[in-house]
Amino acid sequence: MLTMQENDHLSVLEINQEVVPAVLSSKVAKVEGCIRMYEEIHRLKAKERLRQRQEEQEQMVRAAYAQASEQLKRFDELRELKRHQEFQELQEVMEKSSKEAQGQQEKLKEEHRHRAKILNLKLREAEQQRQRQEELERLRKEEGQERLRRLYSIQEELLQLNQQIDPNYRHKDLPRIDLSAYSNRGNQLCGLVSGLIRTTSERGFPSQADVASTERALQEMRGLISSMQQEITAALEEKKRKDEEEKKQKQKELEKKEQMKSQTPAPAQQSGGKQQKEGLQLKTEESIMQWYQQLQDAAEQCVAAFSEIGNCKGNTEVKKIKTNLQKAATIPVSQISSISGSKLREVFDKINNLLSGKPVQTEGQAVSVTQHPQGLEFVCYKLAEKFVKHGEGEVSFHHDSAFPIAVVLSGIWELHPRVGDIFLAHLHKKCPYAVPFYPARKEGTSMEEYQRILGYEIHDSKVEEQDHFLKRMSGMIRLYAAIIQLRWPYGNKQGAHPHGLSYGWRWLAQMLNLEPLADVTAMLLLDFLEVCGNALMKQYGIQFWKTMFFIQKSYIPRYDIWG
Repeated sequence: MLTMQENDHLSVLEINQEVVPAVLSSKVAKVEGCIRMYEEIHRLKAKERLRQRQEEQEQMVRAAYAQASEQLKRFDELRELKRHQEFQELQEVMEKSSKEAQGQQEKLKEEHRHRAKILNLKLREAEQQRQRQEELERLRKEEGQERLRRLYSIQEELLQLNQQIDPNYRHKDLPRIDLSAYSNRGNQLCGLVSGLIRTTSERGFPSQADVASTERALQEMRGLISSMQQEITAALEEKKRKDEEEKKQKQKELEKKEQMKSQTPAPAQQSGGKQQKEGLQLKTEESIMQWYQQLQDAAEQCVAAFSEIGNCKGNTEVKKIKTNLQKAATIPVSQISSISGSKLREVFDKINNLLSGKPVQTEGQAVSVTQHPQGLEFVCYKLAEKFVKHGEGEVSFHHDSAFPIAVVLSGIWELHPRVGDIFLAHLHKKCPYAVPFYPARKEGTSMEEYQRILGYEIHDSKVEEQDHFLKRMSGMIRLYAAIIQLRWPYGNKQGAHPHGLSYGWRWLAQMLNLEPLADVTAMLLLDFLEVCGNALMKQYGIQFWKTMFFIQKSYIPRYDIWG
């Protein structure tokens, strides 16, 4: 409506513009003021409505926010309630499962206790049974050994009696009496008893029937000796009677010729000469024993040379050096076996570097003999000692391991001869038969000490069993036989072997010149020839076969007599 009035005023102004210009200006000013006033009122009203509307919107937002907050709280409470219920259910399930598992565990424990009780009863029964078996076996062995000793004593007496027959095979005073029947029967009885002993030794121990058989043979031999002596006595009496008759007859003739013979000098009585007894020796040749003693002296000098390291209980630093050097020397040797294969080169290099003064790694530490002035002597001694121990341990159970051990030792020996000399000293002390040397018991030496000298091991005053002793000796002889024929394949082969086949040939010759020992000699000869017999045959040819023929025809029968 206001707008229509304004339009009317404008029309009047246009009509009366030219007529009344002053009046028009005044009215225009008023109209403009009214318009501004109207616009201001309108703007204020609009602003007021906008403010009210904003307040309404804010109220609506606050209401919505409050409602949403309440709903979120209810949702959180519901979710917390549900989670708590689930936790309670899970806890109940776990408690139930735990109770069931505990019950099952108790049941299993009870079953285990019951089974353990039964098992302990069975173990006790088995242990008692084993002890009974061991006691029976011990008694059986003692009885068997006693019977075996009885067999040996019978055999010894039988051989001594048989020796009484041999010198009288053709009696020097009774050339016409033939005693061959006694000698043949005596040899048959000796062969019978020797074969019986060999058979019983192979199957274990002799039975009472075997002892009875040998005792019957002994009684028969005694009867043979008695019959032979009676026959010889009768023949001697007859010969004595005839000699007396001839003497009386010759006496008459001598009386007639007494004057003629008084001018003739009596013939000089010649002695029967010195009879050289042929047979085997009881002692090793003097030159070999001197060599043996030189090696033992070298070993003792080596021990004296590292006395500070050997007695280092109060010095922690030296003790640590000693331990590291000993590990560096012995661990590589322990790694050598019949299946070492490609590791031999690595083992050889470690040992060679250690002896050459170069540092080697042992258990993560660098070790060198230059860490102590006596380090080299100590390593040489322990290294040689370890090779011998490895021989009597590893080789005695695995014969093939003798060759890899020997090839490494041969290479070290060629580059470091002192190790070889000390090795021989250790070997001869552990196994005097490697010299060969049969030590005699000196006056004042106890039996225990003498057995140690012979190579036996003694623990808590108990001597090791013969089988274990022979197995150790076999291992060391096999190692020695492998050393004399092998050389390190990567070394300089232009020079001579540091301890070659000539030493093995000397050992074999000296061994065959000594009286055989029961058990030991035959085993050592067999082990030695098994390992290096082929090499000796290639080296010595016909001489080797002559030696084998001598063993077969002369030495083995002698072993049967004395063994």
